[in-house]
Amino acid sequence: MRFKLVYSDAYCLPIGGHVFAGQKYRLVHQMLIGTGAAGPTDFVAPVPATDDDVRLVHSEEYVRKLREGTLSAQEEMLLELPFSPPLVDSFWLHAGGSILAAELALRDGVAISLGGGFHHAFPEHGEGFCMVHDVAIALRRLLRQGKVARAMVVDCDVHQGNGTATIFNPSLESTAPSHSWSAPQAQAARTVSIREAEPGDVFTLSMHQENNYPQFKPPSSLDVNLPDRTVDSEYLDWLDNALNLALRQFEPDVIAYVAGADPYREDQLGGLSMTIDGLKQRDEVVFATAKSRHIPVFATYAGGYAKNVQDTVRIHANTVVAAREVFGSR
Repeated sequence: MRFKLVYSDAYCLPIGGHVFAGQKYRLVHQMLIGTGAAGPTDFVAPVPATDDDVRLVHSEEYVRKLREGTLSAQEEMLLELPFSPPLVDSFWLHAGGSILAAELALRDGVAISLGGGFHHAFPEHGEGFCMVHDVAIALRRLLRQGKVARAMVVDCDVHQGNGTATIFNPSLESTAPSHSWSAPQAQAARTVSIREAEPGDVFTLSMHQENNYPQFKPPSSLDVNLPDRTVDSEYLDWLDNALNLALRQFEPDVIAYVAGADPYREDQLGGLSMTIDGLKQRDEVVFATAKSRHIPVFATYAGGYAKNVQDTVRIHANTVVAAREVFGSR
């Protein structure tokens, strides 16, 4: 392939029998190699983010608690993962993987980390299976180093990126009134709530199920609140509309694509009705949009709690296949 895949066996999260399949990253790697979708030379290994990298997004106190293992019982419950020092190391590595993918995307036009996408992490706490916000760390580092001036997050997890919205709009003061649009090719009765806020140097677009976690959804630059059981055709119409609207308002130097697997119709924590093929088409739309506008794009995984873990693995592997089909080979 003409781009790189960032991966390490140490991406696997040491969380035991959990609804979050911590071993899925290894299974995706195996599927890509086994099917010939990627070869050994397509992969590069990340190094862990430094504590200073993590502190670009997270508070000194929170980083200290994670490093020292001194989270309170309430903070561990909010995280919803069994805390351990090896788990902290895994999350630091995922953050390093997103940093590397972002840098490679600037060089090659596209890159994918077979991990990351932990969009529920806040500056001072983790929640919803997300300890630190790897995507925000990667973008803050690019911005701090002057490699980009403006960035966009395109989040297609079934759950709203509440951590992302808060990190990049911490005051939450410039929110426009909510309103609804009808999907172009959907039934007239089906509407989607669109909420907009003024962006700073990072524009955040979140497409998610309205009636799902988190209960309180801090405003992104653009929120697309999808109704329950949204199907492929409706979702793809809304994605195309949302991308066009976002890119009319904001011209980023890089796009961070959070490719959630949980809009899948058989996901245990989702409520949309997308098929595996529809999710691959979603990935193609995002990659093709970035390519047509000559915007570097790096992707991370997110979500994915299918009853059959192999469905989640296939959805994630298809993100790589979609990128290869859009961007081609050398």
